[in-house]
Amino acid sequence: MSGSWSKLQKALSFRQPKSPPENASSDAKSPPSTRPSSAASASTFSRLSRSFSSTSRSSKRTCAICLGSMKAGNGQAIFTAECAHSFHFSCIANSVKHGNYLCPICRCKWKEIPLMSSFSTDVNTNNAGRTRVSPLEDNYLDNIPRVPPPVSLPLPEPLHFSDDEPLPSITVDQTPSPSSVHPETAVLKAFPEYSAVAASGSMSRFAVLVGVKAPPLADDVRHQERAPIDLVTVLDISGSMAGSKLTLLKQAVCFVIDNLGPSDRLSIVTFSSGAQRNFPLRRMTEQGRREAAQAVNAILANGGTNIVEGLKKGVRVLEERRERNPVASIVLLSDGRDTFNGDIANQRRSPRNRRSSNATSGPNFLNLLPSSICPRNREGLAAGQQPTFHVHTFGFGLDHDSSAMHAISDASGGTFSFIETVGTVQDAFAMCIGGLLSVVVQELKLTVRSASRGVEIGSIPSGRYASEISEQGKQGVINIGNLYADEEKEFLVYLSVPSAEIAQGATKTSLLQITCSYKNTISEEMVSVEGETVEIRRPPVPPPTDVVISREVDRQINRLAVAETIAEAQRLAEMGNLEAAQAALTNRRATLLSSVSAQAGDALCSWLETELTEVRERMVSRERYEQTGRAYVLSGLSSHSWQRATTRGDTTSQILQQGGSSSNSGATMYETPSMVSMISKSQNLSLVNRAEQVSRPNKSSNLPPPPS
Repeated sequence: MSGSWSKLQKALSFRQPKSPPENASSDAKSPPSTRPSSAASASTFSRLSRSFSSTSRSSKRTCAICLGSMKAGNGQAIFTAECAHSFHFSCIANSVKHGNYLCPICRCKWKEIPLMSSFSTDVNTNNAGRTRVSPLEDNYLDNIPRVPPPVSLPLPEPLHFSDDEPLPSITVDQTPSPSSVHPETAVLKAFPEYSAVAASGSMSRFAVLVGVKAPPLADDVRHQERAPIDLVTVLDISGSMAGSKLTLLKQAVCFVIDNLGPSDRLSIVTFSSGAQRNFPLRRMTEQGRREAAQAVNAILANGGTNIVEGLKKGVRVLEERRERNPVASIVLLSDGRDTFNGDIANQRRSPRNRRSSNATSGPNFLNLLPSSICPRNREGLAAGQQPTFHVHTFGFGLDHDSSAMHAISDASGGTFSFIETVGTVQDAFAMCIGGLLSVVVQELKLTVRSASRGVEIGSIPSGRYASEISEQGKQGVINIGNLYADEEKEFLVYLSVPSAEIAQGATKTSLLQITCSYKNTISEEMVSVEGETVEIRRPPVPPPTDVVISREVDRQINRLAVAETIAEAQRLAEMGNLEAAQAALTNRRATLLSSVSAQAGDALCSWLETELTEVRERMVSRERYEQTGRAYVLSGLSSHSWQRATTRGDTTSQILQQGGSSSNSGATMYETPSMVSMISKSQNLSLVNRAEQVSRPNKSSNLPPPPS
């Protein structure tokens, strides 16, 4: 004991507060090296603890736990706590691992802790110099599980990203799956606005609702039952992401990794002031998932925000791959504005999600993006020369550029989600991949054709889906593309209906013939489906029950009208006219509530009413609109225009109940069973992690009390 005490005294080189210059002799005022009495020992140790931060340069190079050297270049990571005391990371991590969050020297309770459950002292794995920590609030310490440690630093990037892992060889499965024994096809449906029109009458704008629903996935679905995906995550790791944001993001990405199948491939790209491919496009086998998680956990936050460079690198991963899975998508997450491209002066004036000159049209840097995610940049290229990769964007927190994130997703065919509370990032990712991992239909085209002479197609409001009317109104085509399992798309087709030919005794008029074609993701064969011909009766005088609008058509009219009103309200809000914006929303709500479908208690109309109310509340003041209103509105418009679920505000805090409604204003009616299942899985995992944290004993109570 005497030798250990002397060794500690020499290492700490204790001095009084008014110490001589550092170049003075380090042992000029050292205490005697003889062992003190027990009372003197406690007093001396107390003074040592209180004045450790003022020790000499030699003491700062000594770990007070193992008494080993902390000199730079020895291959040992160093942890410096907020109380200014430093230790070998391996030494202090071992203590923290057992729940000890107090400084061993001054007994200060830390709010910044090493985020590793274990630590390797291997020189090859600890050569990153000073190790970063994450500032966490007290409640996060109880709810956030520790992340496994990284084992290696990212490898240098190749000049060309053609190093993707080969796809698995196709083998013949002798065990037939339920889908192959009883294959299901997409289902078509159609509803005329009215079931009957007077024979002598004509209508210039008669609505027909046409819809298509994708086949479901079997309950015991295997990964072979849906299209495998090549997924690239493009993650913001700028300085503003440090702390709990980065911790939660890592957990969310690891959740994605755990839910990808062995035929799916993942690449990880990060960006701050520049961009880096942290992980190549690899299959998510057991080894692939393990190595992907290691790459994620090695990420550190620092620098500025260069969204353009991150997207360029993410696109390169997909463009330069040697082999291709049927589905390819990019997930982009950022909590700030691009500080390297576009209107930098405006960005500096906008510390929060402030109004900008391009708040409705998108950022100036869209023309810098690759044409494969921004097709309008394809000047001089053939229309089908490059595929378009959908970019699903996530605005993280209150400081992100919602206009830019919405514009990027909209141009690429993806969706924009608003993560208002950082704790919901995993649920937001879960909703997105729940859809991406359930693609059962590709290259879907919905075709409507006039079924009678004089019936002409006038317009097809199809949102962001491309539609075309040809043959002088005889045919209309809507290009939908991919469908998730059980996903539905509904469109209104407006027709001109002529009077019936009474002289020929006509009692019905055929309006439309509906067909669709798509590629089955399992067989990769093209499938054609024919729907029933849409007809209406043509009596001389229709009975009152036949002149009541169809609820299915009415609810779709309401949905489009609400989306148009919200878009108009946003335009007024960007102009600073919040009073007019709120008036428009109030009037639309009144009209909605008086509609036939709303009066009948339609679930979609109930949700639309909730949405209008929420948007109005987020436009109550300029500050509220700039903080959360703009992002909430743009995420909602993205959802409506693609008829696809997005995270909005604090969405996913409650799973949708039957009827597609939730008490949470952020939930949307477009969620599919696969999305809901994945969200439930995420939330259940979070509950388990919290329960484990609560039940874990606090071993810090076993520490001896601080010396007095």
